[in-house]
Amino acid sequence: MISAFRDSFRVPELRSRILFTLAMIVIVRIGTAITLPGVDGSVLDEWIASRADSGGAAAQVAALLNVFSGGGLQNCAIFALGIMPYISASIMLQLLTAVYPPLSKMAREEGGRQKITQYTRLATIVLCVFQGYLLAKSLAQPGQNIFLGGLQDVINRTGKPLVPDYGPMFVIVTVITITAGTMLMMWLGEMITERGIGNGVSILICVNIVADLPGAMVQVWQTYVGNAANDASKPATLVLLVAFMIIVIAGVIAITQATRKIVIQYAKRVVGRKVYGGQSQHLPLKVNYSGVMPIIFAQAILLFPAQILSAIFPEVRWVQDFSALIGSGWVYYVLSAALIFFFSYFWVATMFQPTQISEDLKKSGGYLPGIRPGKPTADFLDFTMSRLTFAGAIFLTGLYVMPAVVSRFLGISPQTAQFFGGTSLLILVGVVLDVMRQIETYLLQSQYDGFLKKGRIRGRFDRMAQTGQQADSTTVVWLWTGIAIIALVGVAYFISTGK
Repeated sequence: MISAFRDSFRVPELRSRILFTLAMIVIVRIGTAITLPGVDGSVLDEWIASRADSGGAAAQVAALLNVFSGGGLQNCAIFALGIMPYISASIMLQLLTAVYPPLSKMAREEGGRQKITQYTRLATIVLCVFQGYLLAKSLAQPGQNIFLGGLQDVINRTGKPLVPDYGPMFVIVTVITITAGTMLMMWLGEMITERGIGNGVSILICVNIVADLPGAMVQVWQTYVGNAANDASKPATLVLLVAFMIIVIAGVIAITQATRKIVIQYAKRVVGRKVYGGQSQHLPLKVNYSGVMPIIFAQAILLFPAQILSAIFPEVRWVQDFSALIGSGWVYYVLSAALIFFFSYFWVATMFQPTQISEDLKKSGGYLPGIRPGKPTADFLDFTMSRLTFAGAIFLTGLYVMPAVVSRFLGISPQTAQFFGGTSLLILVGVVLDVMRQIETYLLQSQYDGFLKKGRIRGRFDRMAQTGQQADSTTVVWLWTGIAIIALVGVAYFISTGK
C-alpha cells in the first residue's frame, strides 16, 4: 500500500489530479471557517468553547448534519448548508426520472442528461434560498435551531446577541451569501470530478466528515484516559471501543462490497468459420443496492418537516409537542426503521428493472441456467433482489441505530459516536473505496503505457481515462501559491491578535 501511494505521485497526470483535488479541499475548508456577514464571531467562539453535547435522537441528527457541513452550521459560515441542497436536488430529479415518463424519455435522448443536470442546478438554487431563509430567521432566536443547542444560554449569560443588527437586510444578505456558497461548493465538486480524482460531491462530504475526526479523538481521549485517575477500567474500555470500531468498519466494507453473482450463459452461434458466444458471465447484484439513500430519505421525512413547522409556528404548543415526539425517543427509532425498510425497497423498485434486464439478456442470447428466458427470468431476478434488499435494510437499520447506542451506553458525545457507525461511516467507506479503485486504475494504465510506449498505439491512455481533462501544472501551482498566501496571512493574524 505504501508503494502504491508513492507510485501515485510518480505518474504525472495522477499527481496533477491529486494536487488539484487537495487544493479544492483546502478551499472548501476555508469556506467553512468564514462566518456569515453580520454574525458576532465572539459569541460563537464562547459557545463552542463551553458547549456540552446533549444526547437524544435530535442531537444525533444535528451532529450528523453538522458533520456533513464540516462544522459550517455551528460556525454559521458561508458554507453552512454545505453540499446537501445539491444532493437533495439530485435525489429528487433522479427519482422523478425513474417515475415520471417525460423525464425518463428525456434522459434517453441525446443531450437529455445535460438538461436534467441544469434542472438539478435550478432546483438547488430554490432549495438554497428556502433553507437559507429558514437558517437566517433562526439566527435571531438560536434556541429554536437544533444545530445551535445551548447557544441561547450563552447569549443570555453574556447579554450579547448573535446578530447585533438583525433585520430584513441581514436576512437578504445571508440568503444570497449562503446560496452563493453552496453553488460554489457544487462547482468545486464538479471540478474535482472532471479534473481531480474521485467523485467530487462525495469527496467534499467525506472531507467534511474527516474534518471532525480530530475533535472526536480528543473527546474520546479525555473521556477514557484524561479522566481515568479514579477508574482503572476506562483505558480497557477504550481498547475495546477501538476494537469495536475496527470490527464495524470491516463489516461495513464487507457489506458494501458484497454481491450475489448470478450466472449468465450465452448460446453458441456459428457465423461462417467463427463461433460466437458459448461463454458464461456473472450478473452482480449488490446486497446494499440502495447505499445510504434510505437513511437520508428517512431523516428528511421525519425531521425536516417537523423542524420547519416548529420554526414557522414557535408559539403553537401542539406543533412543538409533535416535533419533539417524532424527533426523540423510541417513536423516532421505530419510525426510522420502518422508513429505512420502505425506502430500501422503493429505491430498488425504481432503479432496478428486472424486466428490462431480462429483455436485454434475451436479445443478446443470454439466459440463466435452469430458468426460461422472459418473464420467468424477470421473476427470479425480482425474487432474488427482494431477499438481498431485506438483508441490506437490516444492515442499514442496525448501522443507523448504532451511534445512538454507543453514545447512550458509553457516555460519549453524539458527534463522536458518528465514527462508530451510522451514515457518516458508510459514506466514508464508500468514498475511500471508490478513490482507491480510481488510483489503482491510473497506476495500471501507466504500467500498460510503459510496455507499449514505443508501439504504434496512440491515444489509448486518453480513451481509457474515466474522467475529463486534467488540470494543467500552471493552474495547480497558482492554486497552491494562493493557498500558501492565505495560510501565511492567517498565521500572521492569529499571532498579532494573540488568539
